[in-house]
Amino acid sequence: MSEKAITRALLSVSDKAGLAELGAALAARGVELVSTGGTAKALRDAGLTVKDVSDLTGFPEMMDGRVKTLHPTVHGGLLALRDNPEHVAAMEAHGIGAIDLVVVNLYPFEATVAKGASREEIIENIDIGGPSMVRSAAKNHGFVTILTDPADYPALLEELDAHDGATSLAFRIRMAGKAYARTASYDAAIANWFAFGDAFSHPLGAEALHATPFVETMPLAFKRADVLRYGENPHQAAAIYVPQVVGARGVPQATQLQGKELSYNNLNDADAALELAAEFAGQAPAVVIVKHANPCGVAQSGSLLDAWEAALACDSVSAFGGIVAVNTELDAATAEAISAIFTEVVIAPSVSAEAREIFAKKKNLRLLECGALPNPRRGGFAMKTIAGGMLIQSRDAGAVSLDDLKVVTKRAPTDQELKDCLFAWTVARHVKSNAIVYAKDGATAGIGAGQMNRRDSARIAAIKAREAAETHGWDAPRTVGSAVASDAFFPFADGLISAAEAGATAVIQPGGSIRDDEVIAAADAAGLAMVFTGMRHFRH
Repeated sequence: MSEKAITRALLSVSDKAGLAELGAALAARGVELVSTGGTAKALRDAGLTVKDVSDLTGFPEMMDGRVKTLHPTVHGGLLALRDNPEHVAAMEAHGIGAIDLVVVNLYPFEATVAKGASREEIIENIDIGGPSMVRSAAKNHGFVTILTDPADYPALLEELDAHDGATSLAFRIRMAGKAYARTASYDAAIANWFAFGDAFSHPLGAEALHATPFVETMPLAFKRADVLRYGENPHQAAAIYVPQVVGARGVPQATQLQGKELSYNNLNDADAALELAAEFAGQAPAVVIVKHANPCGVAQSGSLLDAWEAALACDSVSAFGGIVAVNTELDAATAEAISAIFTEVVIAPSVSAEAREIFAKKKNLRLLECGALPNPRRGGFAMKTIAGGMLIQSRDAGAVSLDDLKVVTKRAPTDQELKDCLFAWTVARHVKSNAIVYAKDGATAGIGAGQMNRRDSARIAAIKAREAAETHGWDAPRTVGSAVASDAFFPFADGLISAAEAGATAVIQPGGSIRDDEVIAAADAAGLAMVFTGMRHFRH
């Protein structure tokens, strides 16, 4: 019969949430409680009768609690096949009692690493006995129920009520699968700490980080946060998974204040917008408008409303149905302006009460509050699946400052041109290659993204700037007098000449082409000032 009665439970948990209530519910159903250390104390403090594991094993807990459940009496009680006569005989011969339920959650290794603990404290939070019991119980799920998540306590009690004090095989299989996923993610976290821990906590010191940037086996562990309605297209299934680390920041960790559920494309685009907005953390108010993972308008100004108007003016056509991210609290005036056009998602560190009221009139608009912005210079990896494998690289956390720029033309850029160059460069590193970005006075004037050659990107960005001028009745496109950024070097002078024809007066690019001299000569002939960064930002 697939149903197995629960008569004895072993509880050993680090997270005591719901423990007393679970213990009381089990005791009320006549289940004998066996426990260890702090768990046993918490149960006794709740007025429950508990047998210590040491009473089963005949050995006290020792070595500061490192050894307590690693004993044949415990694992025999977990692993014995109750329908195998030899196993039953061995249990009787050695006085091993069956354990029907195991409730274990593991030492908080991930949280200990996240808080910056010492190496010694981190090592002490590597659980040994817990994962051993979890794996033993899960392997023997034909007879034993394993719980590793307090969120499953209510489901267990519902099972016991539905099956007269027993659990079904379907429930035990589901919990066993979840248990192995937990031990796998736990071991992955430990393996990653050994491989990539920071210079202060890495067991071999900082040198090991530089000697082995990529381990032979890359353990990955992510927890499903949600199942999405569909993927990039309606015929694709999708879900979102998050890393099991403390303190992760991004769209998945944001609070959704209103609107429909986020789609796969919403999440992807909102991430692109938030990552770019984070570049301006702590600076003047900035607005980023994204469409299909590419920025179509970015601006900084003295007020968020002014930044919105300047960003929108860059490409108001593409902004329709776009994603908006800002770097500071979203106020009422800006909310009112954003509400004037169809917008899919708005994300901000915080949203004023007045702004919330305004957005509440747009029931379908998804409004997210993310708190602190992600660190654009954080480490970590970027991953992309390909047929037959996965590409893994370190994140593009590179950046340049004013001191990194090398003037290569006869004319040096003015202070304003340098500001516009750096602004355009910041935006360009978030635009799909080949990327060309024109910027003037802290706002994008035209963006060319994802083209197969750089000249076409320069021309498309200029076309968008001319269309914006026509739309707004300006005397000239904002590319006139602008700075232009190229995410990689100009392989030929044609792209730079196209930028000059659009009215750009300054250029920022990585340099490094075999035709740099030709490109520099073209810049000098056009009277342009040009700086090299020595760093490119391909984004595919």
